[in-house]
Amino acid sequence: MISLVFPAYNPGPKLDRTWRATARFVRGQPDPWQVLFVLDGCTDGTADRLAELAAEDPMPEVRVISYPKNRGKGHAVRTGLLAARGRVRVFTDVDLAYDFDDIARVADEVAGGAPAAVASRTHPDSVLLIPDRLLGYAFRRKLQSVAFTAAARAVLGLRHQDTQAGLKAFAAGVVEHLVPRLACDGFGFDCELLLACRRAGVPVAELPVRVRYEEGSTTSTATGFRMLRELWAVRRRWKRMTLAAYPDVRSALLAQPTRVIRWSTVA
Repeated sequence: MISLVFPAYNPGPKLDRTWRATARFVRGQPDPWQVLFVLDGCTDGTADRLAELAAEDPMPEVRVISYPKNRGKGHAVRTGLLAARGRVRVFTDVDLAYDFDDIARVADEVAGGAPAAVASRTHPDSVLLIPDRLLGYAFRRKLQSVAFTAAARAVLGLRHQDTQAGLKAFAAGVVEHLVPRLACDGFGFDCELLLACRRAGVPVAELPVRVRYEEGSTTSTATGFRMLRELWAVRRRWKRMTLAAYPDVRSALLAQPTRVIRWSTVA
């Protein structure tokens, strides 16, 4: 089984499109997919809407995890990854900025033997789909992403060109050995997870993707400073940790080989 985790906080109308696109995709796959929606303190009726969608357009295997207090994306992703049952565990944004062929590609990379695979918007083969009205927004997001990635590389010693792409996949062994040791609840979670992989000697493949911008949002200065504080908190926490604190992740992965899966893509 492959598990797909959607962390969600008040997703609004986009939830319907995501559910229906996901249902079409998983029904068209030759191997089973588990879908988990993690509702991070949603107050917009998301849980009720998911129940309605499940009755209207059922998926073979879906689970909704909900808790009352908003804890942050990192907490939601950790919760979903640890609750998942798949040998391959993927998480991505609930607005489906990445197409299902990209979601399948990162899962396929892990199913084929890679311990971890992440999307990279800066990969030379990546494509950004941007309507004219969002060109200015996309440019600002690009600058923010470059600045934050540069900070993550400087503060945490990461070597990835795109730490914040919202599409990542991991073998179950990596999740079960590393994710319980993570503590960042905010957007710095991605960086802490990549740092954990580096410290444990887990290689991470970076794959090209097609990113679709459909609506703008703003990242405030306060949010930017909060993300930087999260990086420093991760750095301080991990300075006290040594490699001896980790089980031999690579040996665990070799003991749990994954099966190569051939994907079909649903249009």
